[in-house]
Amino acid sequence: MAGDDVVDTASELQQLRTQLAAVTHEAELRNIALQRSRTRELALLQAEHLPALLDHLSHYLCESYQLKRVTVLLHDPQHEIRHLLLDAGRTPEDHPDALFVDGLVGLAPQFNSLRSPWLGAFRAADHALLFPYAADLASIAILPLLRQQRLIGSLNFGSADLEHFTRREDGEFLAHLAVIASYCLENTINRARLLRSGLTDVLTGWHNRRYLQTRMREELSRARRDGTVLTCLMLDIDHFKRINDTYGHLAGDQVLREIAQRIEGEVRGSDVTARYGGEEFAILLPQTQASDGRILAERIRASVADEPFGIAGQPCAITLSIGVAELRPAEQSGDFKALGEALIARADAALYEAKAAGRNRVIGA
Repeated sequence: MAGDDVVDTASELQQLRTQLAAVTHEAELRNIALQRSRTRELALLQAEHLPALLDHLSHYLCESYQLKRVTVLLHDPQHEIRHLLLDAGRTPEDHPDALFVDGLVGLAPQFNSLRSPWLGAFRAADHALLFPYAADLASIAILPLLRQQRLIGSLNFGSADLEHFTRREDGEFLAHLAVIASYCLENTINRARLLRSGLTDVLTGWHNRRYLQTRMREELSRARRDGTVLTCLMLDIDHFKRINDTYGHLAGDQVLREIAQRIEGEVRGSDVTARYGGEEFAILLPQTQASDGRILAERIRASVADEPFGIAGQPCAITLSIGVAELRPAEQSGDFKALGEALIARADAALYEAKAAGRNRVIGA
């Protein structure tokens, strides 16, 4: 009997050792997962601006988790985030895995009550809008991005492994990641708003000269890299001093705002518009020849000249003079500040040729 007790005790001890080893191994795996999770979250927190954060949310997390596809969907009904992205010198097309939507209805069944990560099988009929052009997905995780308890989008993970997003512990780490991602998005968007406020003309809502100088260098760098042309339009309101002297400065401000609105109706979203100073405006046209720039300039000129402005209850004819110049940076070009100043100077010289030729016209350099 004593021998049997010893055998039973030894067996129990072996079972305890096995259980302890399993628990220890599980704890080690969980600690490794925690460290990896913290590394990913730290990378998001270190993103300095919106384009960098979008890259981290898609490319970095996709590589880190060894996934097939990662997308970030953002509710952007007023297109504010898209405009902030343009302010940073990037376009939505530069971030194909960032999905900007005007509404959240009809995107996926889970969005009806998405407040915590949803893990499960990928179904094309339900989830295709979250993973456009994705193939061979088997399981997915949809992480809600919340701001003040309001759903502002989702971070979407797609795997070719059917079992990848089924474990409960995955949901715990992913829930914390979603909180960090939501915080980072809010933080970078607010920083972009603050930056924009210092680069915006209060009267017209357009960007100011300082912003134009920054974007000029960025667009020239892009044009050199891509081997494309950058065209600049310089626009000036004809006889603007006469408007101020006759009707007062408030009327002059009204004219500036309305001209800015009319110009906005003609330019593309990728074009860079700025109030250069006083009654002078500037527009940068990426990947655009001067000949096409002149066509746009004529449309802008006509949009202002063809319809009188209502000032003090009376119709008032107002016109613009516009100068057009283009530049194709050479491969060895590096002083983008000097190149930008030269491009503006050439467009400005063409503008004053238009003034000298009788105003209300477009002249190319």
